[in-house]
Amino acid sequence: MTILAEVLSANDKYVADFGDKAQLALPPARRFAILTCMDARLDPAKYAGLSEGDAHVIRNAGGRASDDAIRSLIISHKLLGTLEWFVIHHSDCGMELFCDEVMADLLDDSLATAAFDGTAWSNPQHGGGCTAGHFVKWLTIESQEESVYQDVKRIREHPLAPKNIPIYGFIYDVKSGKLIEVPKATEAGRAA
Repeated sequence: MTILAEVLSANDKYVADFGDKAQLALPPARRFAILTCMDARLDPAKYAGLSEGDAHVIRNAGGRASDDAIRSLIISHKLLGTLEWFVIHHSDCGMELFCDEVMADLLDDSLATAAFDGTAWSNPQHGGGCTAGHFVKWLTIESQEESVYQDVKRIREHPLAPKNIPIYGFIYDVKSGKLIEVPKATEAGRAA
């Protein structure tokens, strides 16, 4: 069975048990938002005890406070009433395994999927690359604690982020499932 067929089959089962979910309100019921990584090992619904309709979950590579992530948080508050925000990165993140230059060079050589040998990235195929990767800030991570702090601070200092919204900083441990607070980040995100 192809991935497409699997997804459509799963959707058919979901629709059959959809129940009263059509009655969920547009604003999140618990009035908070989470910015976290797209890593498939993270399930924010499980680690934060969410049900459908409870919270906004914004995901990107690394869970970084990119312009688009901040745009989503602002909309989440301004139009949909969230009152608290979480920035949650995680241990063993793939964004720690490369830097901007490595990513740009890989893309310059080939757009096909790269390989990682545990130490370095390489392209199994060559040709057909593009130089555009040299003009992207990839928001890689050297230290989880520092990146959480930087992201909370960036959101807190954004002129459109309301000062009365607390922003909490955490790291999700992929080995235990535990959320570990980054006190320096939470302090930087303290509401005024």
